[in-house]
Amino acid sequence: MPMTAIVLAAGEGTRMKSRHPKVMHKLLDRPLVSWVTRAAREAGAERIVVVVGHGADEVRAHLANEKYVECVEQTERLGTGHAVRVALEGAHVTEGPVVILNGDLPLIEPATVRAFADSVADGGHAAAILTMTPPDPYGYGRVELAEDGTVARIVEQKDCTPEQAAQLTECNAGCYAFDGALLAAHIGEVGNDNAQHEYYLPDMVEILRGHGHATTIVHCEDYREGLGANNRSQLAELTRLAQERINERLMDEGVTMLDPRTVWVGPDVTVGRDTVLLPMTMLWGKTSVGEECTVGPNTRLTDCTVADHVSLEETVGVDVTIDEGVTCGPRAYLRGGAHVLAGAHVGTHVEIKNSTIGKGSKVPHLSYIGDCTMGAGVNIGGGSITCNYDGVHKNRTTIGDNVFVGSDTMMVAPVTIGDGALVGASSCVTADVPADALYLERAEQRIVEGYAARRLERLKRDEA
Repeated sequence: MPMTAIVLAAGEGTRMKSRHPKVMHKLLDRPLVSWVTRAAREAGAERIVVVVGHGADEVRAHLANEKYVECVEQTERLGTGHAVRVALEGAHVTEGPVVILNGDLPLIEPATVRAFADSVADGGHAAAILTMTPPDPYGYGRVELAEDGTVARIVEQKDCTPEQAAQLTECNAGCYAFDGALLAAHIGEVGNDNAQHEYYLPDMVEILRGHGHATTIVHCEDYREGLGANNRSQLAELTRLAQERINERLMDEGVTMLDPRTVWVGPDVTVGRDTVLLPMTMLWGKTSVGEECTVGPNTRLTDCTVADHVSLEETVGVDVTIDEGVTCGPRAYLRGGAHVLAGAHVGTHVEIKNSTIGKGSKVPHLSYIGDCTMGAGVNIGGGSITCNYDGVHKNRTTIGDNVFVGSDTMMVAPVTIGDGALVGASSCVTADVPADALYLERAEQRIVEGYAARRLERLKRDEA
C-alpha cells in the first residue's frame, strides 16, 4: 500500500538560541527539514505530512513548493505521541505503512526509509524502531530484544544499569514505522501520566504488545543516519559529515579536489569527470558543472548550468548558464538569468545581469552589463556600462556582432549598436549606431601651456 511519511517539525529547538525553528536551520544549502522530506520522497512516500508548530508560517512557506508535502499544525506541543495523533487526524491517515521521522535528521538515506516502511508492510510486524550503534551511546535509549528478535522494551538512559549500558548496544534513533491501521486504532491509548504530562510515541511499543502485536528493529549500518542536531555545534558536525559523504562520492565519480575540507557541494548538484574543484568553492541548489572544468578558488554557484571546459575563478553565479569554453574571473558576478555563450570571457570586477554575452565576446574588466543582448566577437573596453535603469523601467541594450566598444563608455538604454560598429573611448551612447559606423562623443581637447605651474605659484603666494 502507499507509504506515508510523518515528519515531526513542531519543536522550537531552544538550544539553537534562535528566532527561527530548529528545522529551518541550514545544513549545506538547505534547511534540515528539506533533507528529511527529500529522503522520504525518494524512498517512495506518496504523502509527506509535516507537523509544524513553532514558526509554523516559516516552515510552511519553505515547504510550499515541495512535491507530496502537506503541513498539519500542532497548536499545543504535548509530545511526540500527540504530534502523531494530530498528523493522523489532520491528514486523515488510516492505513498503509507510516514512517515517522524527526525533522532534524538530515543524513538519513532514502534506502533506509524504504527499508523502514517495508518492515511493517507485510503485516508481520505492527511497528519498527530505527536503531543504530554510535561510538558513544550515552544519552540514547537502549533497545532490549526478546529471544525471537522482536523488541522487548526500550530502556531510557536515566534508567540504564551499568550492565545494561554495557550490554545493550542497539540505540533508539527516535524514528518509528507503523502499520497505519493499527497506529490509527491505538494512538489514542497513549497517556500522559509522566512528569512532563506529555504523550510519548515510544509508549506505542508497549501498547501494541498488549494487543498481541510485535515490534521489530531496522538497524542503520551507518550510525550517522540517525544523528540529529539539537544545537549549533551538532549542526556544524552534521554539516561536516554531509560534506564528507558528498565529496567522497564526487571524487569516486572522477572529480578532483585539492582539499575536500574546503569544498561544499549541495545534494542536488552534479559535477562531471575530470573537473577540478579548488578551495573555498561552494556549489548550491540545482547547479550542474560539466567535464574538465576548473572551479575556484573562492567561487560560489547557485542554480547554475555550466558546460564543459569552463574556468571560473573567484566567481559568484546565481541562476546563470555558462556555455563551453568560457573563462570567468577573478572577482566576477553573474546573476539574474545571464547567459554566457561558448568561448566568451568575463573578466576581473565584471558584473553581468539578465544579459546574453555572445560567442567569443569579451568583457575583460571593470564593467557592468545589464539587460543586454550582445552578439559574437564583441570587445567591451574597461570601465564601460549599460545604463539600463531610468528610475522606473529597465531598458535593453542591443550590441551586434564584432562591435568594438572603447573604454569608459556609457551605453544609455534603450539603444542599439549595429554590427561591426566602433565606439570611441569615453563616449556616452544615447542614439542608435548604424552598422560599421564610428561613434565618437567627447568634448574637444583643450591645452593651456604653463597653466599648472602658474596656478601652483599663485596658491603658494596666497598662502604666504
